[in-house]
This record gives sequence, structure tokens and C-alpha cells, in this order.
Amino acid sequence: MPRSLVLGLCLVAPFALANPDTAPASDQDLAYSLGASLGERLRQDMPGLPLDALVEGLRQAYQGQPLKLDNARMQAILQAHEAPSNGEDVATLQAAETRFLANERARAGVHELPGGVLYSELASGAGAQPKAGGKVQVRYVGKLPDGSVFDQSLQPQWFGLDSVIEGWQVALPRMKTGAKWRLVIPSAQAYGAQGAGDLIAPYTPLVFEIELLSVAD
Repeated sequence: MPRSLVLGLCLVAPFALANPDTAPASDQDLAYSLGASLGERLRQDMPGLPLDALVEGLRQAYQGQPLKLDNARMQAILQAHEAPSNGEDVATLQAAETRFLANERARAGVHELPGGVLYSELASGAGAQPKAGGKVQVRYVGKLPDGSVFDQSLQPQWFGLDSVIEGWQVALPRMKTGAKWRLVIPSAQAYGAQGAGDLIAPYTPLVFEIELLSVAD
């Protein structure tokens, strides 16, 4: 079940068709209603969850207490849960990515960066390069392996280097202002086994054309 659905669990109550009670809701009634809504959705989507662990995680996170599992472990668990459940599907997706990257690697003028990020220079630059933790102003187009556009910014946009996907973090510090590169980013340096909602499937490599317009500390 995608985390995007988890975030919206309490916004779509399964009891929406019931007759509303016009009396003001107490905090207890509100909390119970939210819990019932969450429980109904979880019962439908993920039956069999250990309720004690679910309630413990909810309570500790809500009260800001130290969590039983560290963030990296929880992210790994959630990513594994959100990955395709069928082993053949995973193998098929991974094989498709391997073929795509091999074909891209064989293109003329393609160079490889750490992590398997591929780049080709479309226009050279002569200005300053981004610094670690700095900001970049870019124009870009993002495409899936089939060439369809999933994201683009035709107007200049500022981003912090620590807020973008790892493939950008690898490539952008090597660009000079004024340069335009074509990047092919392996899924491990993008959205990995989790994907990104309905836009990007798990194990999907991404293709970007990025023009670096300006940099800032």
C-alpha cells in the first residue's frame, strides 16, 4: 500500500454516507472517528497487522517519543512493502532497466559517473559549479524510458542540492553554469524500489535534460 494512501487514510472516512450528527464533536469523539476510519481502511488494505505494534508506532510518533526502529530501517521496510509483490514482476522490471541502461551506455558521447549515472554534454558551460549543500537554478525536462514526459520546468527553478534525487546530486556539482546535460539516472539513484506514486513505477531509470542557469551558496 503506497504511503501516499496512508497519508490520506483519515481524510476519506468509510462512514461518509451516514447521517451527520449536528452536535459539536468532542476531542474524544474526533479521535475515535479518526481511529475508526484508519482502522477500516487498514482492515481492507492490510488485514492481519499486529494491532499492538500498530498502536505503539502510532502513539510513539504522535507523542514525539523515541521510536523503536530507526528511520533508515523503517524506510527500507516501507520500500520493500511498496515494491511489486510478485517476484517475477520485480525481475522483469530490473531486467528492463538493465537493458535500457546498457543501450544508453553504448551511445556515442556518453560518460559514466559514480553510482552509474550517465551523462552526455548538450552544451558546454563556463561559469561557477555548484557547491555541496548549495542551491542551483535550472530548467529541466524529465522523461521515462519510453520518452514520455513526467515532469518539466520551462521556467527557471531554484533547488537545494540536498533536496533533489541522488542522481542530480551526483551530476550537478560537475556541471558548470551555462551547461546543458542529458542525464540517465538508474532507479537506485532516483526512486528505487518504491517508485513515485502513479507517475514513476518501481525500478524505473529516468532521463533528464538539465540546463544549469545559476548557482548560490
